[in-house]
Amino acid sequence: MLQTFNETTDPSFGPKHVPLIRLAMAAQGLDGFLVPHEDEHQNEYLPAANDRLAWATGFTGSAGAAVILKDKAAVFVDGRYTIQVRDQVDTQVFEIRDLVDGGVPAYLETATGRGQKIGYDPRLHSPDALGHLKAAAARAGCELLAVNDNPLDQAWGQARPAQPQAPIVSHPLEVSGEESSAKRARVGALVAQRGGEAAVLTAPASIAWLFNVRGGDVIRSPLPIGQAILNKDGTARLFLDPAKVTPDLPAWLGNQVSLETPADLPGALADLKGKRVVIDPAQSSAWYFETLAAAGAEVIRGEDPCALPRACKNDVEIAGTRNAHIRDGAALTRFLHWLATEGQINPPDEITAVRKLEAFRQATGVMKDLSFDTIAGAASNGALPHYRPTDRLNTKTFDGTLLLVDSGGQYLDGTTDVTRTVAIGEPSAEMCERFTLVLKGYLALARIRFPVGTTGSQLDALARMALWQHGLDYDHGTGHGVGSYLGVHEGPQRIAKAPNTVALRPGMILSNEPGYYKEGAYGIRIENLQVVTPPAPIPGGERPMLGWETLTLAPIDRRLIVAAMLSDEERTQLDSYHAQVRDVIGPLVEADVQTWLTEVTRPI
Repeated sequence: MLQTFNETTDPSFGPKHVPLIRLAMAAQGLDGFLVPHEDEHQNEYLPAANDRLAWATGFTGSAGAAVILKDKAAVFVDGRYTIQVRDQVDTQVFEIRDLVDGGVPAYLETATGRGQKIGYDPRLHSPDALGHLKAAAARAGCELLAVNDNPLDQAWGQARPAQPQAPIVSHPLEVSGEESSAKRARVGALVAQRGGEAAVLTAPASIAWLFNVRGGDVIRSPLPIGQAILNKDGTARLFLDPAKVTPDLPAWLGNQVSLETPADLPGALADLKGKRVVIDPAQSSAWYFETLAAAGAEVIRGEDPCALPRACKNDVEIAGTRNAHIRDGAALTRFLHWLATEGQINPPDEITAVRKLEAFRQATGVMKDLSFDTIAGAASNGALPHYRPTDRLNTKTFDGTLLLVDSGGQYLDGTTDVTRTVAIGEPSAEMCERFTLVLKGYLALARIRFPVGTTGSQLDALARMALWQHGLDYDHGTGHGVGSYLGVHEGPQRIAKAPNTVALRPGMILSNEPGYYKEGAYGIRIENLQVVTPPAPIPGGERPMLGWETLTLAPIDRRLIVAAMLSDEERTQLDSYHAQVRDVIGPLVEADVQTWLTEVTRPI
């Protein structure tokens, strides 16, 4: 599915839809209703049928919330979306609030009154988040009430899109690297180690990984929506919409997996009466916890037992992602050549650039989908880290500006995510200086060796140090996990300022993407994917150290690099990377592209 540029919402959504929601609230005796971004599966990217926040407000970002009261309403976003939200939401209907600084709990304390009844759908809120909301409501004197019939869904009515029914297909051993039966036995043993007899799994990525299947229910990710109960002996009950079950799927799953329907799920949870059940309070909604408690199960709160095993890729998955990145690197290099030649003579607009890059990826013949909608920010739009061009916002590049392109592809053997910032015409001295500071941060994180037990939060400052020394910084994380033909954002590992207790382990794939953004002017980001390598000795050292293997292969715009700002070590590192790009990608591209690549990857 290629990227489209028509806007799916507009600021009229609030004025049109909030009155309908209020009518449905009133019919249930509610004074307010909570609207999270998350759906029943706590997805980041949502099927259209579950994008409730967008329908209610017009806001389409990947993180947010809203509170709709009888006489006022507020929408909450983080710092990535402060400009986007004001473009998409009618501020006469919604007050714009900060999602992180106080967020919804603080709003409940000040905006609601004693005795008011505020509804929430327990299928959409994690129990941990709900605990904070209930505490805030108690301080305000209002009451949070779970509703069986979501008033927003009632207001949406027949206009609401149907739930997705993409076919679920097998993910073969030659790309998965491990049989589902072996995964289920391994994860079942982890459940037993935690004292559990079974685990309830609701994350689509866990369903896909554990059963070696893929689907298409979630945009840009080959995920099947479903649920599973995994027993400690490796047997399982898998709940899928029958319309999505392909004829060969039951045989693929095998006789240790009982294939059932979503309608069977409440009864299956009731069957866990008296059993110790592991379930993730960050991945599964409060409804599951309430249902299990009502059934008499003993709930063990803990991380999804598939999350860490899924994050540590096996040898087959790593080999596959190497191949995917080589293929993707050739497509990206063709695009960068086009920008450096035709694009300099006739500077493109953002949408033209996106379509050109998509065409190069499509020409591989094996791209299944984009891994996310391409971010292409020209000039000041590049300063918006999550900007995506639309027909209305589309901006043309021009001489003396930067074009930031963050993109990726989904391939059967791997998922890619890469950002390159390119100068159109002659860049300013300031642009080059700040690009080089970002590059120094990227290089520092790419070359670091680190001991077993190190977390991403302990490495984050390496990518920021050069910027910090100049009084600069960026307001997003430095690295996120990436799946193997799964989601482009994957936990539990990450590299960010925020504390993270998950140690980096061999086989984990993460992005390395420092940036700098000058509001109203330009944005800079350099991003490659890296895989954690096994511990190995360092000559003269006492402890073996983990390290990184860079997966992404594409040139970095040398016109933006101030060579005098690089140390000898940094120059050697950059030259070595560019030599690898030249040697691996060069033979895969056309003669004119290869000639250009040789020039732009020569030593600094």
